Amino acid sequence: MSSTDSDDIKARAAWLYYMEGLTQDQVAKILGLTRTRVLRMLAAAREDGTVQIRVTSPIARCARLEREVRARFDMERVVVVPDPQDEAQLPSMIGAALGQLLPDLLADGMTIGLGWGRTLSSSLPFVEPLVYARSTTISMLGGLTHVSLSNPSEFAWRFADRIGGDCYMLACPVFAPDGATRDALLNHRGIAEVFRRTDRLDLAILSVGDFTRDSIFVRYGLLERADLDSLERAGAVGDVLCRFIDAEGRVLDHSVNDRVLAVDPRRLADARRTVLASGGWSKFPAIRAAMTLLSPEILVTDERTAERLLDG
Repeated sequence: MSSTDSDDIKARAAWLYYMEGLTQDQVAKILGLTRTRVLRMLAAAREDGTVQIRVTSPIARCARLEREVRARFDMERVVVVPDPQDEAQLPSMIGAALGQLLPDLLADGMTIGLGWGRTLSSSLPFVEPLVYARSTTISMLGGLTHVSLSNPSEFAWRFADRIGGDCYMLACPVFAPDGATRDALLNHRGIAEVFRRTDRLDLAILSVGDFTRDSIFVRYGLLERADLDSLERAGAVGDVLCRFIDAEGRVLDHSVNDRVLAVDPRRLADARRTVLASGGWSKFPAIRAAMTLLSPEILVTDERTAERLLDG
């Protein structure tokens, strides 16, 4: 094959991959090449200037924020997504970024603890199907009796179905009617086993909830109005795993927290790696508090939140 022919095939491979969005396998099939050959051609196209990638200013700004937040908080990795025109799309955007990141963090044999919420559920379509038969997925909080979004237990088994392996769920409500009932449920053999397994997490994946009038606790009546008012007076800014925290990242000494059937976020300090994925103007106080509480190794958030974290 002449150099001209080789250059032509390289250019075709680059066009199909970068411009038409085909996968490397699809490019290989169209050109009658092996996938390895296509990989080498794409790498050569980047090196010799056949393909030139220009980073646009909004993405460059995100890259700068990622670098600065990572340095400020001494983190392993930070992913910042651009601010959308419609903030209602932000959970989906952060979820998509999380889903694309997860294959870099997962490995067979891991024990993975999951929080819940719209942001985390939005990651599922972007998680590549894997075959990690020795992995263990654990839902770190009980289920909700009234919710139209993804339930914590549903998210956990859907995640486990995506990556493979076993799945453990807390077969109990996330809020017990009182502390005595909670303590009794914690002594249940199956529930105690799930909690025991969270003592040695390889990866914890969490989001935060806000404490606005539009929070899930208000929308679905998960707590009584008197409880919500009392939490507000006590300084609650949001929740992590349905435990309410103050602006300094402290779990509140409050009767509602005494009724929660979920892993205490303070115990996640023993996890090998913690991922916090959350964003949005209304959630910022809770995100900032969760950064103090969890000291996550990895953060996935939006531009505005990243900027405010840097502002202190």
